[in-house]
Amino acid sequence: MDYKKLAEVYEDLEKTSKRLEKTSILSKFLKAIPKSDLQNIIYLIEGRVFPQWDERKIGFSSRSTIKAISVASGNSFEKVESLLNKKGDLGLVAEELMKKKKQRTLHSKKLVVKDVFENIRKLAELEGKGTVDKKVGLITELLGNSNYKEAKYVVKTVLENLRVGVSEGIVRDSIASAFKKDVDEIEKVGDYTADYGEVAVLAKENKLKSIKLKPGRPFKLMLALPAENVEKAFDDLGKPTQFEHKLDGFRMSVHNDGKNISLFTRRLEDVTTQFPDVVEIVKKHVKGKSFIIDCEAVGYDHRNKKYLPFQNISQRIKRKYDIEDMAKKFPVELNVFDVIYHNGKNLMEKNLKFRRELLEKIIKIRKREIILTKKLITDDEKKVKEFFKEALRKSMEGLMAKNYDGEYKPGRYVKGWMKLKEVLEPLDVVITHAYWGEGKRANLLTSYRIAIMDNGDFKDIGKVSTGIKEKAEGLTYWKMTSLLDPLILKSKGKEVEVKPKIVIEVEYEEIQKSSNYSSGWALRFPRVVRLRDEKDVRDINDIEGVKRIHNLQRKK
Repeated sequence: MDYKKLAEVYEDLEKTSKRLEKTSILSKFLKAIPKSDLQNIIYLIEGRVFPQWDERKIGFSSRSTIKAISVASGNSFEKVESLLNKKGDLGLVAEELMKKKKQRTLHSKKLVVKDVFENIRKLAELEGKGTVDKKVGLITELLGNSNYKEAKYVVKTVLENLRVGVSEGIVRDSIASAFKKDVDEIEKVGDYTADYGEVAVLAKENKLKSIKLKPGRPFKLMLALPAENVEKAFDDLGKPTQFEHKLDGFRMSVHNDGKNISLFTRRLEDVTTQFPDVVEIVKKHVKGKSFIIDCEAVGYDHRNKKYLPFQNISQRIKRKYDIEDMAKKFPVELNVFDVIYHNGKNLMEKNLKFRRELLEKIIKIRKREIILTKKLITDDEKKVKEFFKEALRKSMEGLMAKNYDGEYKPGRYVKGWMKLKEVLEPLDVVITHAYWGEGKRANLLTSYRIAIMDNGDFKDIGKVSTGIKEKAEGLTYWKMTSLLDPLILKSKGKEVEVKPKIVIEVEYEEIQKSSNYSSGWALRFPRVVRLRDEKDVRDINDIEGVKRIHNLQRKK
């Protein structure tokens, strides 16, 4: 398929903010796509060239993009950079300069989706001497074969900054509409595969039912909605309800396919290599030929006999070296709370009562290595409040409340699970802009503009500068700067725009309506709590969640 057709769809999607219109545009387009291009085009619509579960990154810098635009358009590096300072978007820069270019080169050819997809994919695969020049060459080739509209979207895709307002929900609904499938069925297969490109092909071929839950392949884990209070939890979940201690760790699904044990984060990242200690614990203490269990990995300080903050353990997630030393320094305890697959059987449609009873049979408890989350099954509000106090005394986050007869519903915020916390729920937000400090902090990015999600777009909800440390263990200005600096897209004075990649958790005093930010909301006295590097940008809070929290705080 000609890339020109995809560029025209991008343009149409950008012109409307209405969800139904976007779904209609995309659905109509999907019907016309040949099977050979369908999977790749879904990825490109999502602004990626790899499925969600694939850890490979494009990793192409703004500087390299400027070089490619410079060569393809016949302009100097300095001219491209100067135009970037005016326009603030390299996609728009490429569009303008390629529009002014009088003609394509003698050897240029029509740009097709396959070439765009393959060249951008190669960026993640090239290694060794001369890699940077080879990468620039790949993008220069695409731009040289592009018209000005195509060039705009090639650059935006390469920089992982597409922003045409297409959320995962719009992709899901468009696939369902295009191939006349039930939305719930599309979502279910999407949750199993974490790959809407694959789902689209299966829907087109009428093979959705061929997808099965399979150990070794990550899937989207079940998520919990906040509960206003214990009484509301009972109202939504029924009686009796199962309550569990909620720990400050990170979510981990453990897979055994009969041969190998694999560990995946909530973001679907494979962290098996980083946690060899967990692999050994599971081998010794979980019974079954094959299984998938859902856990919280929590750091534990053996010397002081207390749980460690999440930040300590998060250091292990991205670790590529000194893995054994890190395992000794920050050991983890697996707190297991669900079993989803066992000995060839998918247990998602079994109720929680069945799954918990099976867990108690297959987990050989060893304190400080692997335990079951402490539970209370009750219809007594007083008992729940005592259980809640116990959790807080032990420095836990609060409680999970679960429908005792409920199924496991992957990838969804449903009322089958709810969470109870003592304070207003913190928000997970993404950093979109940052600001250089002053004086001794002049070389550090010390404050951050933060955003929430609104139908696939990022909407600002405030600025935050407190909660980061000068020099100490934990999250420092230096750490934040090292994460954000490579993501800078453009600069204006002390302000920089960054790729929306870094997710942080913030607390605040209250949520207020505000016309100062594009979301229509603002956080009063926000404070950074921690980096959420185990979370994907798709997992940040959305505007509906913010409205719900605002309504809750008014009732307090």
